[in-house]
Amino acid sequence: MAGHSHWAQIKRKKAAQDAKRGQLFTKLIREIIVAVKTGGSGDPELNPRLRAAIQAARAANMPKENIERAIKKALGLEEGTQYEEAFFEGYGPGGVAILISAITDNRKRTVSELRHLFNKYGGNLAEPGAVSYLFEQKGLIVVPKKEEEKVLEIAIEKGAEDTKEYESEIEVITDPSQFEEIKKALEDAGIEIISAKVTMVPKTIVPVEDEATANNLLKLMEALDDLDDVQQVYANFDIPERIMEALNK
Repeated sequence: MAGHSHWAQIKRKKAAQDAKRGQLFTKLIREIIVAVKTGGSGDPELNPRLRAAIQAARAANMPKENIERAIKKALGLEEGTQYEEAFFEGYGPGGVAILISAITDNRKRTVSELRHLFNKYGGNLAEPGAVSYLFEQKGLIVVPKKEEEKVLEIAIEKGAEDTKEYESEIEVITDPSQFEEIKKALEDAGIEIISAKVTMVPKTIVPVEDEATANNLLKLMEALDDLDDVQQVYANFDIPERIMEALNK
């Protein structure tokens, strides 16, 4: 999944830029609020989703008081906007399946913004259930390839489901129930964690061989990711390296 992996790298670089302009903080605060509400607890030790959200916030250098304020708002101890979690599905250019996780205070506005972007870049927003069956929830841990042997040894020993190797990174794919254990084993071995999260992984991949289609697809992905209401964008595309290189010129 060279193209898909490249999109993940783009998102990580973009996240660093977002942190500087505050957009990432907005998304992280919403995730903390929803994590508290859905998990039924403001204690990260009792709420795995909240624990992951706080870890992500700390990694983005969010001030401690911002995190605590978000938890208080979720618990009703402070006034704040009411958010709900929502999922949307669609098809991008080339028939690529796209699954979107959002946290919004106005579902109608979110739907309108999503439909506009899909139409603009040659895709279409679909009905619930149209593409969600093409994805499954997995733990995804990304580490540098420089310690390849140690990473693969731990992955096998701890029962990771799969590993995928790229030019400079290794993806370790786990069952969600094993995610924390395998992540901790890698950390205890002194292996750098580039990113780690429970995410949606595509069951099948759609190759995108046309440069113009690939260009519109990447623009759509980035535009969707830029919406404040959107938390995560998942897709099942593979863009050949030669096309990615051509688009990056």
